[in-house]
Amino acid sequence: MLPMNSAVHVPTPLVSPRVMESFASEYEPVIGLEVHAQVLTQSKMFCGCSAEAFGAAPNTHVCPVCMGMPGALPVMNQAAVEATILTALALNCEIPEWAKFDRKNYMYPDLMKGYQISQYDLPQSRNGWLEIESGGVTKKIGIRRVHLEEDTAKLFHDGAGSSLIDMNRAGVPLMEIVSQPHLHSAEDVKQYASALRQILRYLGVCSGDMEKGALRIEPNISLRPRGSSELAETRTEIKNLNSISAMYHAVEFEIARQAKILRAGGRVAQETMGWDETKGATVPQRSKEEAHDYRYFPEPDLPRLHVTRAWVDEIRTRLPELPAAKRARYQNELGLSAYDAGVLSAERAVADYFDSAVLNGKARNVTPKAIANWLTGEIFANLQGDISNLKISPAQLAALIARVNDKSINHTQAKTALLEMMETGKDADAVIQEKGLAQVSDRAPLQAAAQQVIENFPKEVQTYLTGKETVLNFLVGQLMKATKGQANPAVAREIMTEKLKALKQTASNTPASPHAVRTEQDDATC
Repeated sequence: MLPMNSAVHVPTPLVSPRVMESFASEYEPVIGLEVHAQVLTQSKMFCGCSAEAFGAAPNTHVCPVCMGMPGALPVMNQAAVEATILTALALNCEIPEWAKFDRKNYMYPDLMKGYQISQYDLPQSRNGWLEIESGGVTKKIGIRRVHLEEDTAKLFHDGAGSSLIDMNRAGVPLMEIVSQPHLHSAEDVKQYASALRQILRYLGVCSGDMEKGALRIEPNISLRPRGSSELAETRTEIKNLNSISAMYHAVEFEIARQAKILRAGGRVAQETMGWDETKGATVPQRSKEEAHDYRYFPEPDLPRLHVTRAWVDEIRTRLPELPAAKRARYQNELGLSAYDAGVLSAERAVADYFDSAVLNGKARNVTPKAIANWLTGEIFANLQGDISNLKISPAQLAALIARVNDKSINHTQAKTALLEMMETGKDADAVIQEKGLAQVSDRAPLQAAAQQVIENFPKEVQTYLTGKETVLNFLVGQLMKATKGQANPAVAREIMTEKLKALKQTASNTPASPHAVRTEQDDATC
């Protein structure tokens, strides 16, 4: 085990692009994903214990039901069932009228009662799909099923041959989302997993935190000859993946490992692999089971679940606008770039904030593009934590941008005001008044300031009068400095230009002094 606060070394991938290209010409990876997502509910799947599996003292969220005591009877968690149906609807799945729970039998230390309550032949949903963008191509990845089960306990290995068990996680509601084997590269896997995680977070059914084990993604990988449509007889499953990045490298490595075995005339063993981040390699853990090894049979203590159409329709009304639909709307209706649309739709909280700001900005003639620029620029650059920590409301942001648009303040002053607003939560108008940030457009004081600049910089003024008009920028800058940046830049430039032109006109109309005129006769005399 690593010591506290130690850095985890993520090695450089061991598979070079050239090697992967060589394998790709000969073999086609066939990959399906099993995704286990802890459902965000207050209580566990079949008992009233807290479902908070992370952070509590070990073995404090337990009872006879989740510990598998003889005679303890499970009771179904309706909130978990509805979260699973909601997820299935978001993934375009069919929702059967009947579902049932089964006992999945296997002996392992993290399963106290010797079986897991899961779903087998009558799952909560089936036959869905998820569209992804991978390698510049839109792909529709089939979803075989989204079903519900209970999580297992968590094992801790001390490295000296001993293991400890924390039962807090045992019985936490767990969705299993099983894809069809429609993924054919590590990039496909990355895009699918990322899109699925984003949807789960949008729905609010799972935190998506892979480091804490709230989301566990297990790729099943096999190889077949390029051009073949047959599935391989054997496949491997990779576990212990705590990030999308680790998953990507593990899939690349496993594809290369299997290709080397097949090229040498060997046969890939059907087994469960672990990902060793230190070695940057997959390592065997145990032989992989088939479905019949689990001896499924109906859970006798739970009735079949009747899912009425009215119930499904009611759950469907809870579906939010999903990320892909948001991205399309931001580009097609609001005129945002693909990049901005992707950034603003990545997290639902950010997208909700942006949508609210756009709604508030309509009455103030604030464009969505202006809001997007401020949100992804100044706010993201200075935000501590996530968007929930932002003290100013969407309406306050729209009001600040409106003050820039109506020339009350310039962009620099708006940045100053924004920082104060983010610190205090005050409205833009209040900060502008308190900090004296209001832009000066009154011509009288600006004319006086411009005259003072002209008197203070006679050399630069003379340079302008002799034809080098680029020095105007310097003089306008001095006027802005003299007014502490509060002068309206357009008005400041206009006044300075007027004064300099007037000086130029005066100079051209004034006869030269006879003492200043030199003639050829004078030169000769000299």
